[in-house]
Amino acid sequence: MTAGRVAVGSGLLVVLAVVAVMLLGGDDVTTYKLRFQNAGQLVNDDDVQIGGRRIGAIRDIQLTDDNQADITIEVEKGFAPLHAGTTGIIRATSLSGIANRYIALTPGANSAPELPEGSLLKSEQTTAPVDLDQLFNTLDAKTRKSLQQVVQGSATQYQGRGKEANVSAKYFNPALSTTQRLVNEITNDQKVFTEFLVSSSKVVTTLAERRTELSSLVGNANQTMAALGDERESLERSLSVLPGTLRRANTTFVNLRSTLDDLDVLVDESKPATKDLAKLLTRLRPLVADARPTIKDLRLLIRRPGEGNDLVELVRKAPRLQRVAAPALKNGIEAFEKSTPVLEFIRPYTPDLVGWLRDFGQGASNYDANGHFARIQPIVNQFSFTNNVLNPIPPSAQLDGLQTRVVRRCPGTASQVRPDNSNNWRDSDGKLDCDPTLVPPGP
Repeated sequence: MTAGRVAVGSGLLVVLAVVAVMLLGGDDVTTYKLRFQNAGQLVNDDDVQIGGRRIGAIRDIQLTDDNQADITIEVEKGFAPLHAGTTGIIRATSLSGIANRYIALTPGANSAPELPEGSLLKSEQTTAPVDLDQLFNTLDAKTRKSLQQVVQGSATQYQGRGKEANVSAKYFNPALSTTQRLVNEITNDQKVFTEFLVSSSKVVTTLAERRTELSSLVGNANQTMAALGDERESLERSLSVLPGTLRRANTTFVNLRSTLDDLDVLVDESKPATKDLAKLLTRLRPLVADARPTIKDLRLLIRRPGEGNDLVELVRKAPRLQRVAAPALKNGIEAFEKSTPVLEFIRPYTPDLVGWLRDFGQGASNYDANGHFARIQPIVNQFSFTNNVLNPIPPSAQLDGLQTRVVRRCPGTASQVRPDNSNNWRDSDGKLDCDPTLVPPGP
């Protein structure tokens, strides 16, 4: 035997040893335990899956002291180790069969700690299936009998209508998907769902207490439907004109959309004006409450049961008065409109007018045998007091402020300007036709 053959033989033995170790040696699986409330008809060698792929098998099923099931599983290399947060659920591959269950794992995040071999996933992290037998066992005999009648009635309903049933089957998937989303929303907000059930229970209880009225309502509804059936020709005519009505309504709603867009501008402009409206309405409430008797009397004045005792009948019986009053009211409105600028001009002079009436009343308060009399005394300014010094006023200026011609004084300038400038009032927009320089001389 040559040295080359010895080397080749030695290398072959090394390769065979490596293959034997790979095939026969090493630990290619990792063992874990899952605790379920029940074994859910699992048997040894049932699948353990992740995402629909088999990644291991069930190796042992044991009963715990508290009557739960400990399931020992093996997870193949490449999918182990599992991480904290992993959950398991027992699923069925189909509705038929017995030993057709498997465990579906939902792995935890890779960033979570690794679970050592032999770790136990407690029942809080697992979900056992609910078999139909368990559901039916919760029902009493009467309910089960009624359920059988529902199933038999459904069979009678679909008898001879298999084609139509097959057509309707294509809507099952959207219906189930929508139902799943609904159930998910309900389970996400248990508090609201619980409040809904409590409120529904109160509603059903109230309806049960008023079952007599409810029976009458159903009977009246039956009579109403019968009456509608008797008028089916009129109903048919109404339905025939309904499309045109809906088309016109559609046009109206389209136009309404642009109207609402225009109203947005009005609403935006109204927001600053309405920010104090709540406070105004709160203060207005006592006035409205006190005005109720007045409004009631006014309503009776306008319209009262009987003949010849209210304004409505007066207007009906006096058409001539109505014809005469119409132009009079029109002229009155025009007069009010024309007097508005005058009132706007006079309004700021209200304190001056009231002060004149007050002072005139005091000046004419004396009386003798001939009645009241007033003392009138002309006042001519000879001096002006400035800087604590009396300065003589020229004769040409001594009558300033006492002119008899039309003088456009500003409100509050009938007397000298006060040190705090509280008189000689000027409007903010400057529309008042007055001369602020016309003030009486003197301090």
